[in-house]
Amino acid sequence: MHLFLLGVSHRTAPVDLRERLDFSSRDLSAAAEAISHRQSLSESVVLSTCNRSEIYVASSDPAQAREELVAFLSDYHHVPVQAFQPHLFALENSAALAHLFRVAAGLDSLVVGEPQILGQVKEAFQTAAGKQCVGPVLSNAFRWSFGVGKRVRTETALGEGAVSVSFAAVALARKIFGRLQGRRVLIVGAGEISSLTAQHLRAQGVGEIVITSRTQAHAEALASEVGGLAVPWDSMINALGAADIVVTATGSQRPIVTRPQLQAAQGHRRSTPLFIIDLAVPRDVDPAIGEIEQVFLYNIDDLQGIVEENLSRRKAEIERAEAIVNEEVTKFMAWQRSRTAVPTVVALRQRFEAIRRAELQRLEGKLGGLSPEAALKEAHKRVEDIQRLRLIVEKLLLEPTEQLKALPDEETQAAYTEAVNRLFRLTDDEPLDEARGKRSVPTKPT
Repeated sequence: MHLFLLGVSHRTAPVDLRERLDFSSRDLSAAAEAISHRQSLSESVVLSTCNRSEIYVASSDPAQAREELVAFLSDYHHVPVQAFQPHLFALENSAALAHLFRVAAGLDSLVVGEPQILGQVKEAFQTAAGKQCVGPVLSNAFRWSFGVGKRVRTETALGEGAVSVSFAAVALARKIFGRLQGRRVLIVGAGEISSLTAQHLRAQGVGEIVITSRTQAHAEALASEVGGLAVPWDSMINALGAADIVVTATGSQRPIVTRPQLQAAQGHRRSTPLFIIDLAVPRDVDPAIGEIEQVFLYNIDDLQGIVEENLSRRKAEIERAEAIVNEEVTKFMAWQRSRTAVPTVVALRQRFEAIRRAELQRLEGKLGGLSPEAALKEAHKRVEDIQRLRLIVEKLLLEPTEQLKALPDEETQAAYTEAVNRLFRLTDDEPLDEARGKRSVPTKPT
């Protein structure tokens, strides 16, 4: 069986095509089940994220697997083959395995080192396993990939540091406040960057999230999305006075929050820090506000500098992470080759053991005509001989067994395995002549 991968990702396809081939909005288990029912696809796992749609299968015929998967993608998503065929990538065996390991380690992500992908890989496997769509090929590959992802995160700094402006803002807030649970948040503006920052803050367990925007409908939509409260634009200053964290990202051409406005909103009640993240260009917040005691003001340039520093640090870790992936691919392939040699090794040991037992039975027959004393003496001698024979058999088999398991590639291993099978007639079903410890040879007719 071969490991085969077919898919599209942010590296091969534009976002509009990835959206058309997306599985995440549908039942992943149903997709995996539908694939595994196809003729040449005995196992399947579907991995679908915002940046990739990948199908991993086990197949005895990779060429046929590709044809069936292309047809499946077209039928399942109602997309003509010619629309996505040029954007597909296909990998087999060790190349497919290396890709899976790189995905699990965060090396193939749009944002290198992002932590969510390993959980998504695990979820994709568990979904397919729940429908009995995986067997030994995908089970071994995916379970090994989980260890690779964990090792990369443990032994490198690939996933350390925020590499998006929104997440960098949240990371700074945590430095100021420590835990963010229960903190009150005001989001000014309801665009994409406001939405991302609000989602990151919600994930940190903040308390109330208040959304305001010049367009009330936009504020209400974002509030519904993050479980917040939408307030009118003219209530912004009042909401500012109650907030611990403020995020602004509007399209205003002049500051919407001035120093006098903030001081008026705070009154004399402010004794705790106020963290303001100004993500707008031009800036929404008067820079003079940063001079107020207990007010921490950061703008887009401050955060971008943090992001670039973290990205630079991650790039330095990529080489180490890639080395780990390559090492794990080599270890997996060696382990897999050793498993394919196991039946031959077992058969070889069984053959030697059969010969040893046959010799034992032959010697037992010779003891029958001796006196009890002579038989006992001869038996002790024969037992010692048999024990020595067992040790000799073990020593003879040790080196061939280890060499057979450690052969460098599948082609060489297949050739050696076939040679051993032929030399020792391991696949011959003809019965062993117990009296001679060898195959019986039919007598020629007279």
